[in-house]
Amino acid sequence: MRNHVSTENAYVKADSAQLSSRVPGTVLRVFVENDFPVESGQVLLELDPADYRAAAEKAQAVLAQDDAEVLGAEIAIAQIDQQTAAQVQAADASLQAARDSGLEARHHVDELGNRQLAATADLSLTKRDFERFENLYRQGAAPERQQDQARTAFNKAKAQSGATDAQRAAAQAALAAATEAVGRASAQLVAAQSERHKVEIQRYRLASLKGKRDKSRAELEAAKLNLSYCTISAPISGVIAQKNIQIGDRIQPGQALMAVVPLQEIYVEANFKETQLTNVRLGQSARIDADVYPRYSYRGKVIGVRAGTGAAFSLLPAENATGNWIKVVQRVPVKIQFDGPIPPDHPLVVGMSLEVTIDTSDRRGSMLMSQIGVGSRE
Repeated sequence: MRNHVSTENAYVKADSAQLSSRVPGTVLRVFVENDFPVESGQVLLELDPADYRAAAEKAQAVLAQDDAEVLGAEIAIAQIDQQTAAQVQAADASLQAARDSGLEARHHVDELGNRQLAATADLSLTKRDFERFENLYRQGAAPERQQDQARTAFNKAKAQSGATDAQRAAAQAALAAATEAVGRASAQLVAAQSERHKVEIQRYRLASLKGKRDKSRAELEAAKLNLSYCTISAPISGVIAQKNIQIGDRIQPGQALMAVVPLQEIYVEANFKETQLTNVRLGQSARIDADVYPRYSYRGKVIGVRAGTGAAFSLLPAENATGNWIKVVQRVPVKIQFDGPIPPDHPLVVGMSLEVTIDTSDRRGSMLMSQIGVGSRE
């Protein structure tokens, strides 16, 4: 036994999968019992999906309503955009036409003003001629015909001046009306331009509706996930153990329902004293004897040495810094992998007691994994 270390503190281990539910519910069907072999993905039990199906249908209806509101808002934006753009274009055209009319009226007023000046001058001239010929006629120095001609010219000039005044007054009234029309057209243009802000308002409303729709879509996905959680399947292949539910049980999230033990991937955890690990290295061969089979041995090899003693990872680790300290030899778990599949005629189950003997004559390996990531699972 010089190159061998042995311990009876060894047991069969497996990385079992403890199953629980993600949602609360009532057990509707159970398809397995303890000790049943199952494959990965096999359905193990079902919860009553009625509530979750109704929630999913409700979320689907809400999403359909939100989709309809988004579509209606998009159509409304296009309509309002087109309508307000036409209103702005029409108001701008009306304003330009009013400005053109006002400019034309102003030109007409200016032209009539010039005519009025000319008529006033003509009236003044004919009035002086009339008064001069009137005085000459009274003195007998001018014939009556010239006096009549002067009177006629004066009356004609006076009538022309009056007509020009009336035309200028009408033109000024038209200019005032054109100016008022320009003001109205400007106000209509400002109103039409303000209506364009409704497009931006509708766009922000559309963004809000899209956000609401996205929220409804996420709620629908969550409802579908909750509905899918009513079916619980095996995450790995193995054998059912620790089943503690029946049909009709009310379960809560996180509650332990059963375990799936991968008996095809069992290994040995041997707890050696720290004084026995001096020459233990990774890769060394080991003989494994099970108490259940007294005259049968398994073969394996060391694949890992725990990074701490069992006491260091216990629920209440020892406080060795206290004054009443007593030295106790610690034990370190050593992981041993079987060299091949477990024979069907000598099966092992989790928790069985073993006796492990490691051959330490080959010491070329290391005690701990020297590279980060060696032995990690992807």
